Amino acid sequence: MSDEATTSEPIAGPTVQTAEGLNAETRRIWNTNAAFWDERMGDGNQFQRLLVGPATERLLELQPGEEVLEIACGNGVMARRLAALGARVLATDFSAVFVERARARGAPGPGSVEYRVVDATSEAELLALGEGRFDAVVCNMALMDMAEIAPLFRAVRQLLKPGGRFVFALQHPCFNSGLFRMTAEEEDVSGEIVDVFAVKVIDYIHPRTQKGLGIVGQPEPHYYFHRPLTVLLGACFAAGFVMDGIEEPVFPPGETSPRALSWVHFTNIPPVLAVRVRPMG
Repeated sequence: MSDEATTSEPIAGPTVQTAEGLNAETRRIWNTNAAFWDERMGDGNQFQRLLVGPATERLLELQPGEEVLEIACGNGVMARRLAALGARVLATDFSAVFVERARARGAPGPGSVEYRVVDATSEAELLALGEGRFDAVVCNMALMDMAEIAPLFRAVRQLLKPGGRFVFALQHPCFNSGLFRMTAEEEDVSGEIVDVFAVKVIDYIHPRTQKGLGIVGQPEPHYYFHRPLTVLLGACFAAGFVMDGIEEPVFPPGETSPRALSWVHFTNIPPVLAVRVRPMG
């Protein structure tokens, strides 16, 4: 989850790295960063509390007692929230450190949370959780961290009950991903000096693998896998889903941050994309 930081650097020759190798290295990095992220995230930073969480809940339309699978749960922020709303949650992450941290935070009722280490890029590991078992699947701010997403979409299609839904949120591919720059300028508007914040997109259409910071100060930069909408949603549609819900949340005016180029200042540009899809037929 991008916590205001946007620093990234391209990886030289990413095409020579296999998806399996990138996935193994990604797991190592997240195990390294997990304790730092847990301490900083707690029960949710500004992104989670104001953008990701509310958009996910609106799209999910959760009913008490439903069984929900969470993919890439991190320290369990969303899992705990869904349990508080009455869901029975199976929360998974491929970082054993994250799962340990999440489990230690407990789970509020009236629902429940079970945590398990599962690799979301492994179709077999996901299907072992139980085909046709879940009313809904949730994946927040993690698709852009995965070396592969097609196995996940294929598996989720089979894990859902008839009429189930898959809600996912990620850094917006158009504005907060790929090769882009954040800018701040001063403008004189009828004698009043105002700050103008903008995003300059340099390369959007090409898939891109790069390293960057999710939270300033984390022990090690982690991989980001930029996918334009044609690739992201293409994998979704190829797995047999149709999209029937979408949100592009922005920060409300008045939010503050010590960083001059925090996303809280970009109140007219969405840093997050949230989508709901359902199996066709």
